[in-house]
Amino acid sequence: MKNSVMKKIEGGLIVSCQARVGWAMYGSEIMAAFAKAAKEGGAIGIRATGADNIAAIKKVVNLPIIGINKEWHDGCDVYITPTYKSAEAILKTGIDIIALDATSRKRPNNEMFEDIVGKIRENYPNVLIMGEVSTVQEAKNILPLNLDIISTTLSGYTEDTKDIREANIKLIEDIVAITDTPVIAEGKINTEEEAIRALKAGAYAIVIGTAITRPEIITKKYVDKINDYKIVKEEE
Repeated sequence: MKNSVMKKIEGGLIVSCQARVGWAMYGSEIMAAFAKAAKEGGAIGIRATGADNIAAIKKVVNLPIIGINKEWHDGCDVYITPTYKSAEAILKTGIDIIALDATSRKRPNNEMFEDIVGKIRENYPNVLIMGEVSTVQEAKNILPLNLDIISTTLSGYTEDTKDIREANIKLIEDIVAITDTPVIAEGKINTEEEAIRALKAGAYAIVIGTAITRPEIITKKYVDKINDYKIVKEEE
């Protein structure tokens, strides 16, 4: 089963369908519609957060699903599936891959990443486990756990990497150089060209969210360019 899922996602595009409370696109029905549209466009997988959203998506597409569970806890920077309890809530939906923050940052209740991984393996042995990192050192730290996948999701989203504002192709290359574990490229990939660069760097698959499923940000990019043009036009 695990090998089957990996073959399905190899070399393809996984679309991240997520929205927070208060965003215009928030809601399980909308996430399901995004997932359906992504499949129609040729996506080979979906990334989604929360049991309700994942359940809704599974009703309309039969693609492999990377599940996460975003939870924010006081005093903790880890929010992507930070605890075993948060993991189990989405594991029960039947996801194919579970993704967890794999940095060494503090977790709620002082849970340890390796303990969470151990419990998942014991109770859900058929689910692939993906560790999400922001640096090559973080990737090195988790190699002894022999995870199924490593992703670059957190590059640009941790204190050590907050100045990174573009797709971190170098990080993909560096991780690929130290392990045979498949590396999924995610984070700040905004163009088709960047996606191809990630694949050339050795990425096993590509995850894109904002550039596809955040219409307000896509709209703003056009508006900003148009407004810049207007200013130049007025100065001529």
